[in-house]
Amino acid sequence: MGQQKVAIVIAGGSGMGAAAARQLHQAGFAVGILSSSGKGEALAKELGGVGVTGSNQNVADMQKLVDAVMQRFGRIDVLVNGAGHGPKGDLLAISDEDWIKGLEVYFLNVVRATRLVAPIMQAQGGGAIINISSAWAFEPAALFPTSAMARSGLAAFTKIFCDEYGKHNIRMNNVLPGWIDSLPKKDERQAAVPLQRYGTADEIGATVAFLASEGAAYITGQNIKVDGGLMRHI
Repeated sequence: MGQQKVAIVIAGGSGMGAAAARQLHQAGFAVGILSSSGKGEALAKELGGVGVTGSNQNVADMQKLVDAVMQRFGRIDVLVNGAGHGPKGDLLAISDEDWIKGLEVYFLNVVRATRLVAPIMQAQGGGAIINISSAWAFEPAALFPTSAMARSGLAAFTKIFCDEYGKHNIRMNNVLPGWIDSLPKKDERQAAVPLQRYGTADEIGATVAFLASEGAAYITGQNIKVDGGLMRHI
């Protein structure tokens, strides 16, 4: 039997990140979790992994998790990048500071973690990076302006990363959730979804676990909508 594979989940304390951590654990991965609330540290303990309480906007906090995971398990096969919630507001009323905050929350979270983990994956012969993005990345909505701005940029970053790191057998894909049950439910939003329901955090977690698996070994550079058919573009 080979060495156990290891996944780290950034922003994995609750919601989709926590669901991803649980599903990866069920798939046989050892897990490391970073979360600002302390819930990630508790979940990691429950799953027999490594937890750090800290922010994905702080390189030192992420380095602490990477170091702790490497010390305990000696490898990192999968990186899952979740995100918090960035600023919203009327388009032209959003301040420069809030646009920059959106980049911090929805884009630089991925860049920072990838800088830390990609060299480890390269040295061990491969790995998979999965970013939790948003279904609205390509059909921007006034509801989520800073998210749409940053996550369309994340799609470009992902494509360039795959061009450069594919030869090292490192894959990167984005999962694009629609209305998920970790958000407050609104009837009119549910009615707009062809499947007539909100998705579950576990369904996002299952998609993440698939993209981390050998079954997805030839999938890279993709933006995979998990939105019940909500988005219209082909």
